[in-house]
Amino acid sequence: MIIDLRSDTVSKPTTGMLEAMMHAKVGDDVFAEDETVAQLEARVAAMFGMEAGLYCPSGTMSNQIAIKAHTQPLDEIICDQLAHIYNYETGGWAFHSGVSIKLLPSERGIMLPSALEASIQPDFDWLPNTRLVCIENTVNRGGGSVYTLEEMKALQPICKKYGLQYHLDGARIFNALVAKNYSTTDLHGIFDSISICFSKGLGAPIGSVLVGSKAFIKKSRKIRKVMGGGMRQAGFLAAACLYALDHHIERLAEDHQHAQLLANALAKNPLVSSIRNVETNIVIFSMIDKETTDRFVAYLAANEIKAVPFGGNSIRFVTHIDISAEMIQQTIEVIEKFV
Repeated sequence: MIIDLRSDTVSKPTTGMLEAMMHAKVGDDVFAEDETVAQLEARVAAMFGMEAGLYCPSGTMSNQIAIKAHTQPLDEIICDQLAHIYNYETGGWAFHSGVSIKLLPSERGIMLPSALEASIQPDFDWLPNTRLVCIENTVNRGGGSVYTLEEMKALQPICKKYGLQYHLDGARIFNALVAKNYSTTDLHGIFDSISICFSKGLGAPIGSVLVGSKAFIKKSRKIRKVMGGGMRQAGFLAAACLYALDHHIERLAEDHQHAQLLANALAKNPLVSSIRNVETNIVIFSMIDKETTDRFVAYLAANEIKAVPFGGNSIRFVTHIDISAEMIQQTIEVIEKFV
């Protein structure tokens, strides 16, 4: 039995999800004729208080479309130094949009209002124009850290004051909602755009939905096409996302509990030097040195447990829908025997 803790992107569709996919009503979505895609886009937009939505193949594409739609060359975007759009999207902000990026230091990826306001560029010829603020919730490199509702709201007045657009990379936004016990309606009116991923904790095989105003989504639809994201009978995939909305949100609490159990076991091992606070389904921890880190990853693999080295002496575990309570217990036993 392989226990794959590398990422929540490795999960497979459930039997119920596959059944929903098989019975999806589809059409050519480039011609706006796929009713299942249209249903998903409208539903997600309504959930997050936006006028329209756009189904995209990936979270990276939906983020990059948002950056392109919100900015023009000579602009600058502001994000945290741990942000996915900076660390894991291949410099797409420069490649697609010709913009610069300013990184803010923070505690576990949570941007502070004071740091944001201090980073906004004055209007000089030799400086780019600050145009867009991007935050990520939950923060992957922060160990699944969560912005509270108040922390997200606190950045909005600064964006309004300086005429900045405000984008949420909601790759694991439902993990954040479940962890902090608030709903999508609580986010209404905060952001100019939101990217919602379905292929992580929600367990769908592919796709993210970008939501915003009708004018923003109209512009984004053309950008999606030029990026190669215009899909045809995409309703088969959108049906999986609709199924996930109906069946896979509340169960995220189980993934969070599993992550905490793993963290508790790691804390008892003397070769583990530190563990980032676990709020959701991600556990990032460090071993006492690089040799021990490499040895532990190899030891896990020998025991049919897959994990991701996360730079330096760090390792990441991510729990998800395909990780059962039995697998968690087996992993704990393996951790306990590592010396």
